[in-house]
Amino acid sequence: MKKLVLAYSGGLDTSYCAKYLSKDQGFEVHAVSVNTGGFSKEEIDSIHKKALELGATSYTSIDAVQTFYEKVVKYLIFGNVLKNNTYPLSVSAERIVQAIEIVNYAKKVGAKYIAHGSTGAGNDQVRFDMIFQIIAPEIEIITPIRDNKLAREAEIAYLKQNGVDYPWEKAKYSINRGLWGTSVGGEETLTSHKSLPDSAYPSQLQETEPKQLKLTFHKGELIALDGDNDTPVNNIVKLEAIASKYAIGRDIHVGDTIIGIKGRVGFEAPASLIIIKAHHLLEKHTLTKWQQYQKEQQGNFYGMLLHEGNYLDEVMRNIEAFLTDTQKNVSGDVFVSLHPYRFELDGISSSHDLMNASFGSYGEMNKGWTADDAKGFIKILSNSGKIYNHVNQNND
Repeated sequence: MKKLVLAYSGGLDTSYCAKYLSKDQGFEVHAVSVNTGGFSKEEIDSIHKKALELGATSYTSIDAVQTFYEKVVKYLIFGNVLKNNTYPLSVSAERIVQAIEIVNYAKKVGAKYIAHGSTGAGNDQVRFDMIFQIIAPEIEIITPIRDNKLAREAEIAYLKQNGVDYPWEKAKYSINRGLWGTSVGGEETLTSHKSLPDSAYPSQLQETEPKQLKLTFHKGELIALDGDNDTPVNNIVKLEAIASKYAIGRDIHVGDTIIGIKGRVGFEAPASLIIIKAHHLLEKHTLTKWQQYQKEQQGNFYGMLLHEGNYLDEVMRNIEAFLTDTQKNVSGDVFVSLHPYRFELDGISSSHDLMNASFGSYGEMNKGWTADDAKGFIKILSNSGKIYNHVNQNND
């Protein structure tokens, strides 16, 4: 039989692929899921059982949570990356790591084919295919959903015909959960005017009393919550558990897809939004004006390239080196207040805080220069404007 590795999540699309490729196409299907966060052992066990029931010869779960953080998430924090000032790249960031792990597994087991459940109308097809083609151009890529232009209703009908019950209510919303957030797609996100119902989001409001948290950063990484030191990954998970009870981090992102059409997706990402905003506030206090300006350009560029699947381009390593270097003084505490559906940044405390009172307080008192120093500085600063207006004073 033809050995094939299937990027398998247990959702509708990959369930269809597992059954179709093994039963109708005669492949020896080896299902592989890559855990980049959000899955318990019980859920992985359930996915394992389902893969075998659908016809897979084997199932493997690869734990890539730490890899995901070290290779991608860390730099999204350093760069304060929010696509279109909204979306923390929850899913697009995951897909890169998942694709690399899956293609490496396919090479390891000697598979000549590799498959995924992406449609022909989204970004994931580009991300998966690009990684696969760059790392293993000799492996043939199989994409049943894309090639056969299948609607979700057609996939459900096929599975039912083959003895697999997949209720429409379960397929109505496409949920992708991970360390850096959860995306939510449904019929509402296919329109420009409908909002997702409250019930579509994985987390519901449970806490209403305000709560203040202290986030401690060391060189840009989150090392503690409320003084309790732990790994950045564990701190992200803990913060997600706390903030999700306030239904924080919900929004709908509208952006330009890689294939040129507009796309709309809902998401729930309380930990990532709080961390990015808290980190950004700390940087405002600890970085120079021009560091912040250049970081904004590079962070946006990094996020765009990552979103569009260009992770393996060497320029990404160059930007990562730059972003890492900017973090050497980004250490301190950030105080955050949680409220139902929102959060507030209360302030920071850092030994690197550039709001050093010995040099003066903004709008109050200058201590590092005299009034004459200020007058002279302003006079010279205005020279270019004076010259332009003198030369062009007769212009309309």
